[in-house]
Amino acid sequence: MEIIPAIDLIDGKCVRLTKGDYNTAKIYNNNPLDVAKSFEDVGIKRLHVVDLEGAIANQSKQLKVLEQITNNTKLQVDFGGGIKTNTAAKSALNAGAMWITIGSLAIKDKNAVIELLEDIDATSLILGADVLNGKITINGWKETSEWELMDFLAYYRKLGVEQVISTAIEQDGMLKGPDFGLYQKLTDINQWQVIASGGVSSIVDLEKLKTMGVSGAIVGKAYYEGYITLKQMAAWNNQN
Repeated sequence: MEIIPAIDLIDGKCVRLTKGDYNTAKIYNNNPLDVAKSFEDVGIKRLHVVDLEGAIANQSKQLKVLEQITNNTKLQVDFGGGIKTNTAAKSALNAGAMWITIGSLAIKDKNAVIELLEDIDATSLILGADVLNGKITINGWKETSEWELMDFLAYYRKLGVEQVISTAIEQDGMLKGPDFGLYQKLTDINQWQVIASGGVSSIVDLEKLKTMGVSGAIVGKAYYEGYITLKQMAAWNNQN
């Protein structure tokens, strides 16, 4: 299991939210590139980047930051937030993202995703499955869809999508541990590369996720608040 550090962006700055509430935004660094380089310098290979402004808008807002990171590091970046059209998806890939994460687009326009997969490889696509009370939420977690988690996953697995980043919204940013029941349910399907997101607060949490068979775990606030150190993340990835 790989630890994947996160950079969430508002106004070009590294921030973190609590339960997706934009009113709780806390700025941790004004220079995302410096943060990305600090991850690369200790041997971390992959980075999770989220455009929080784009997530609640109709288009990506942080492509310039994405380009800065991909042009100045060798980090493999998965990028999400604001990818609500096929044009936006291709723009993010052209800006250097190795993977793009879609949630709102996958819910609201299935035909567009089918068309997108005619132009890009399905392995470039990550399904964003952010869950509240068993339902998928979209538009920066401002809107709850009618899609049940398992139905959503089953539909897109048939189209060849293999990776899913799933966040239990009630746990996100709380530093009280992930929703282990959610990730056990997802790994039991045994059809997905499951990336856990939300609530990780310690190495103990990571060890438990690993035993469940998740392929990756996103670490955000736990790093920025000092619960998990850069050295610990680097050591984990070197050993696992």
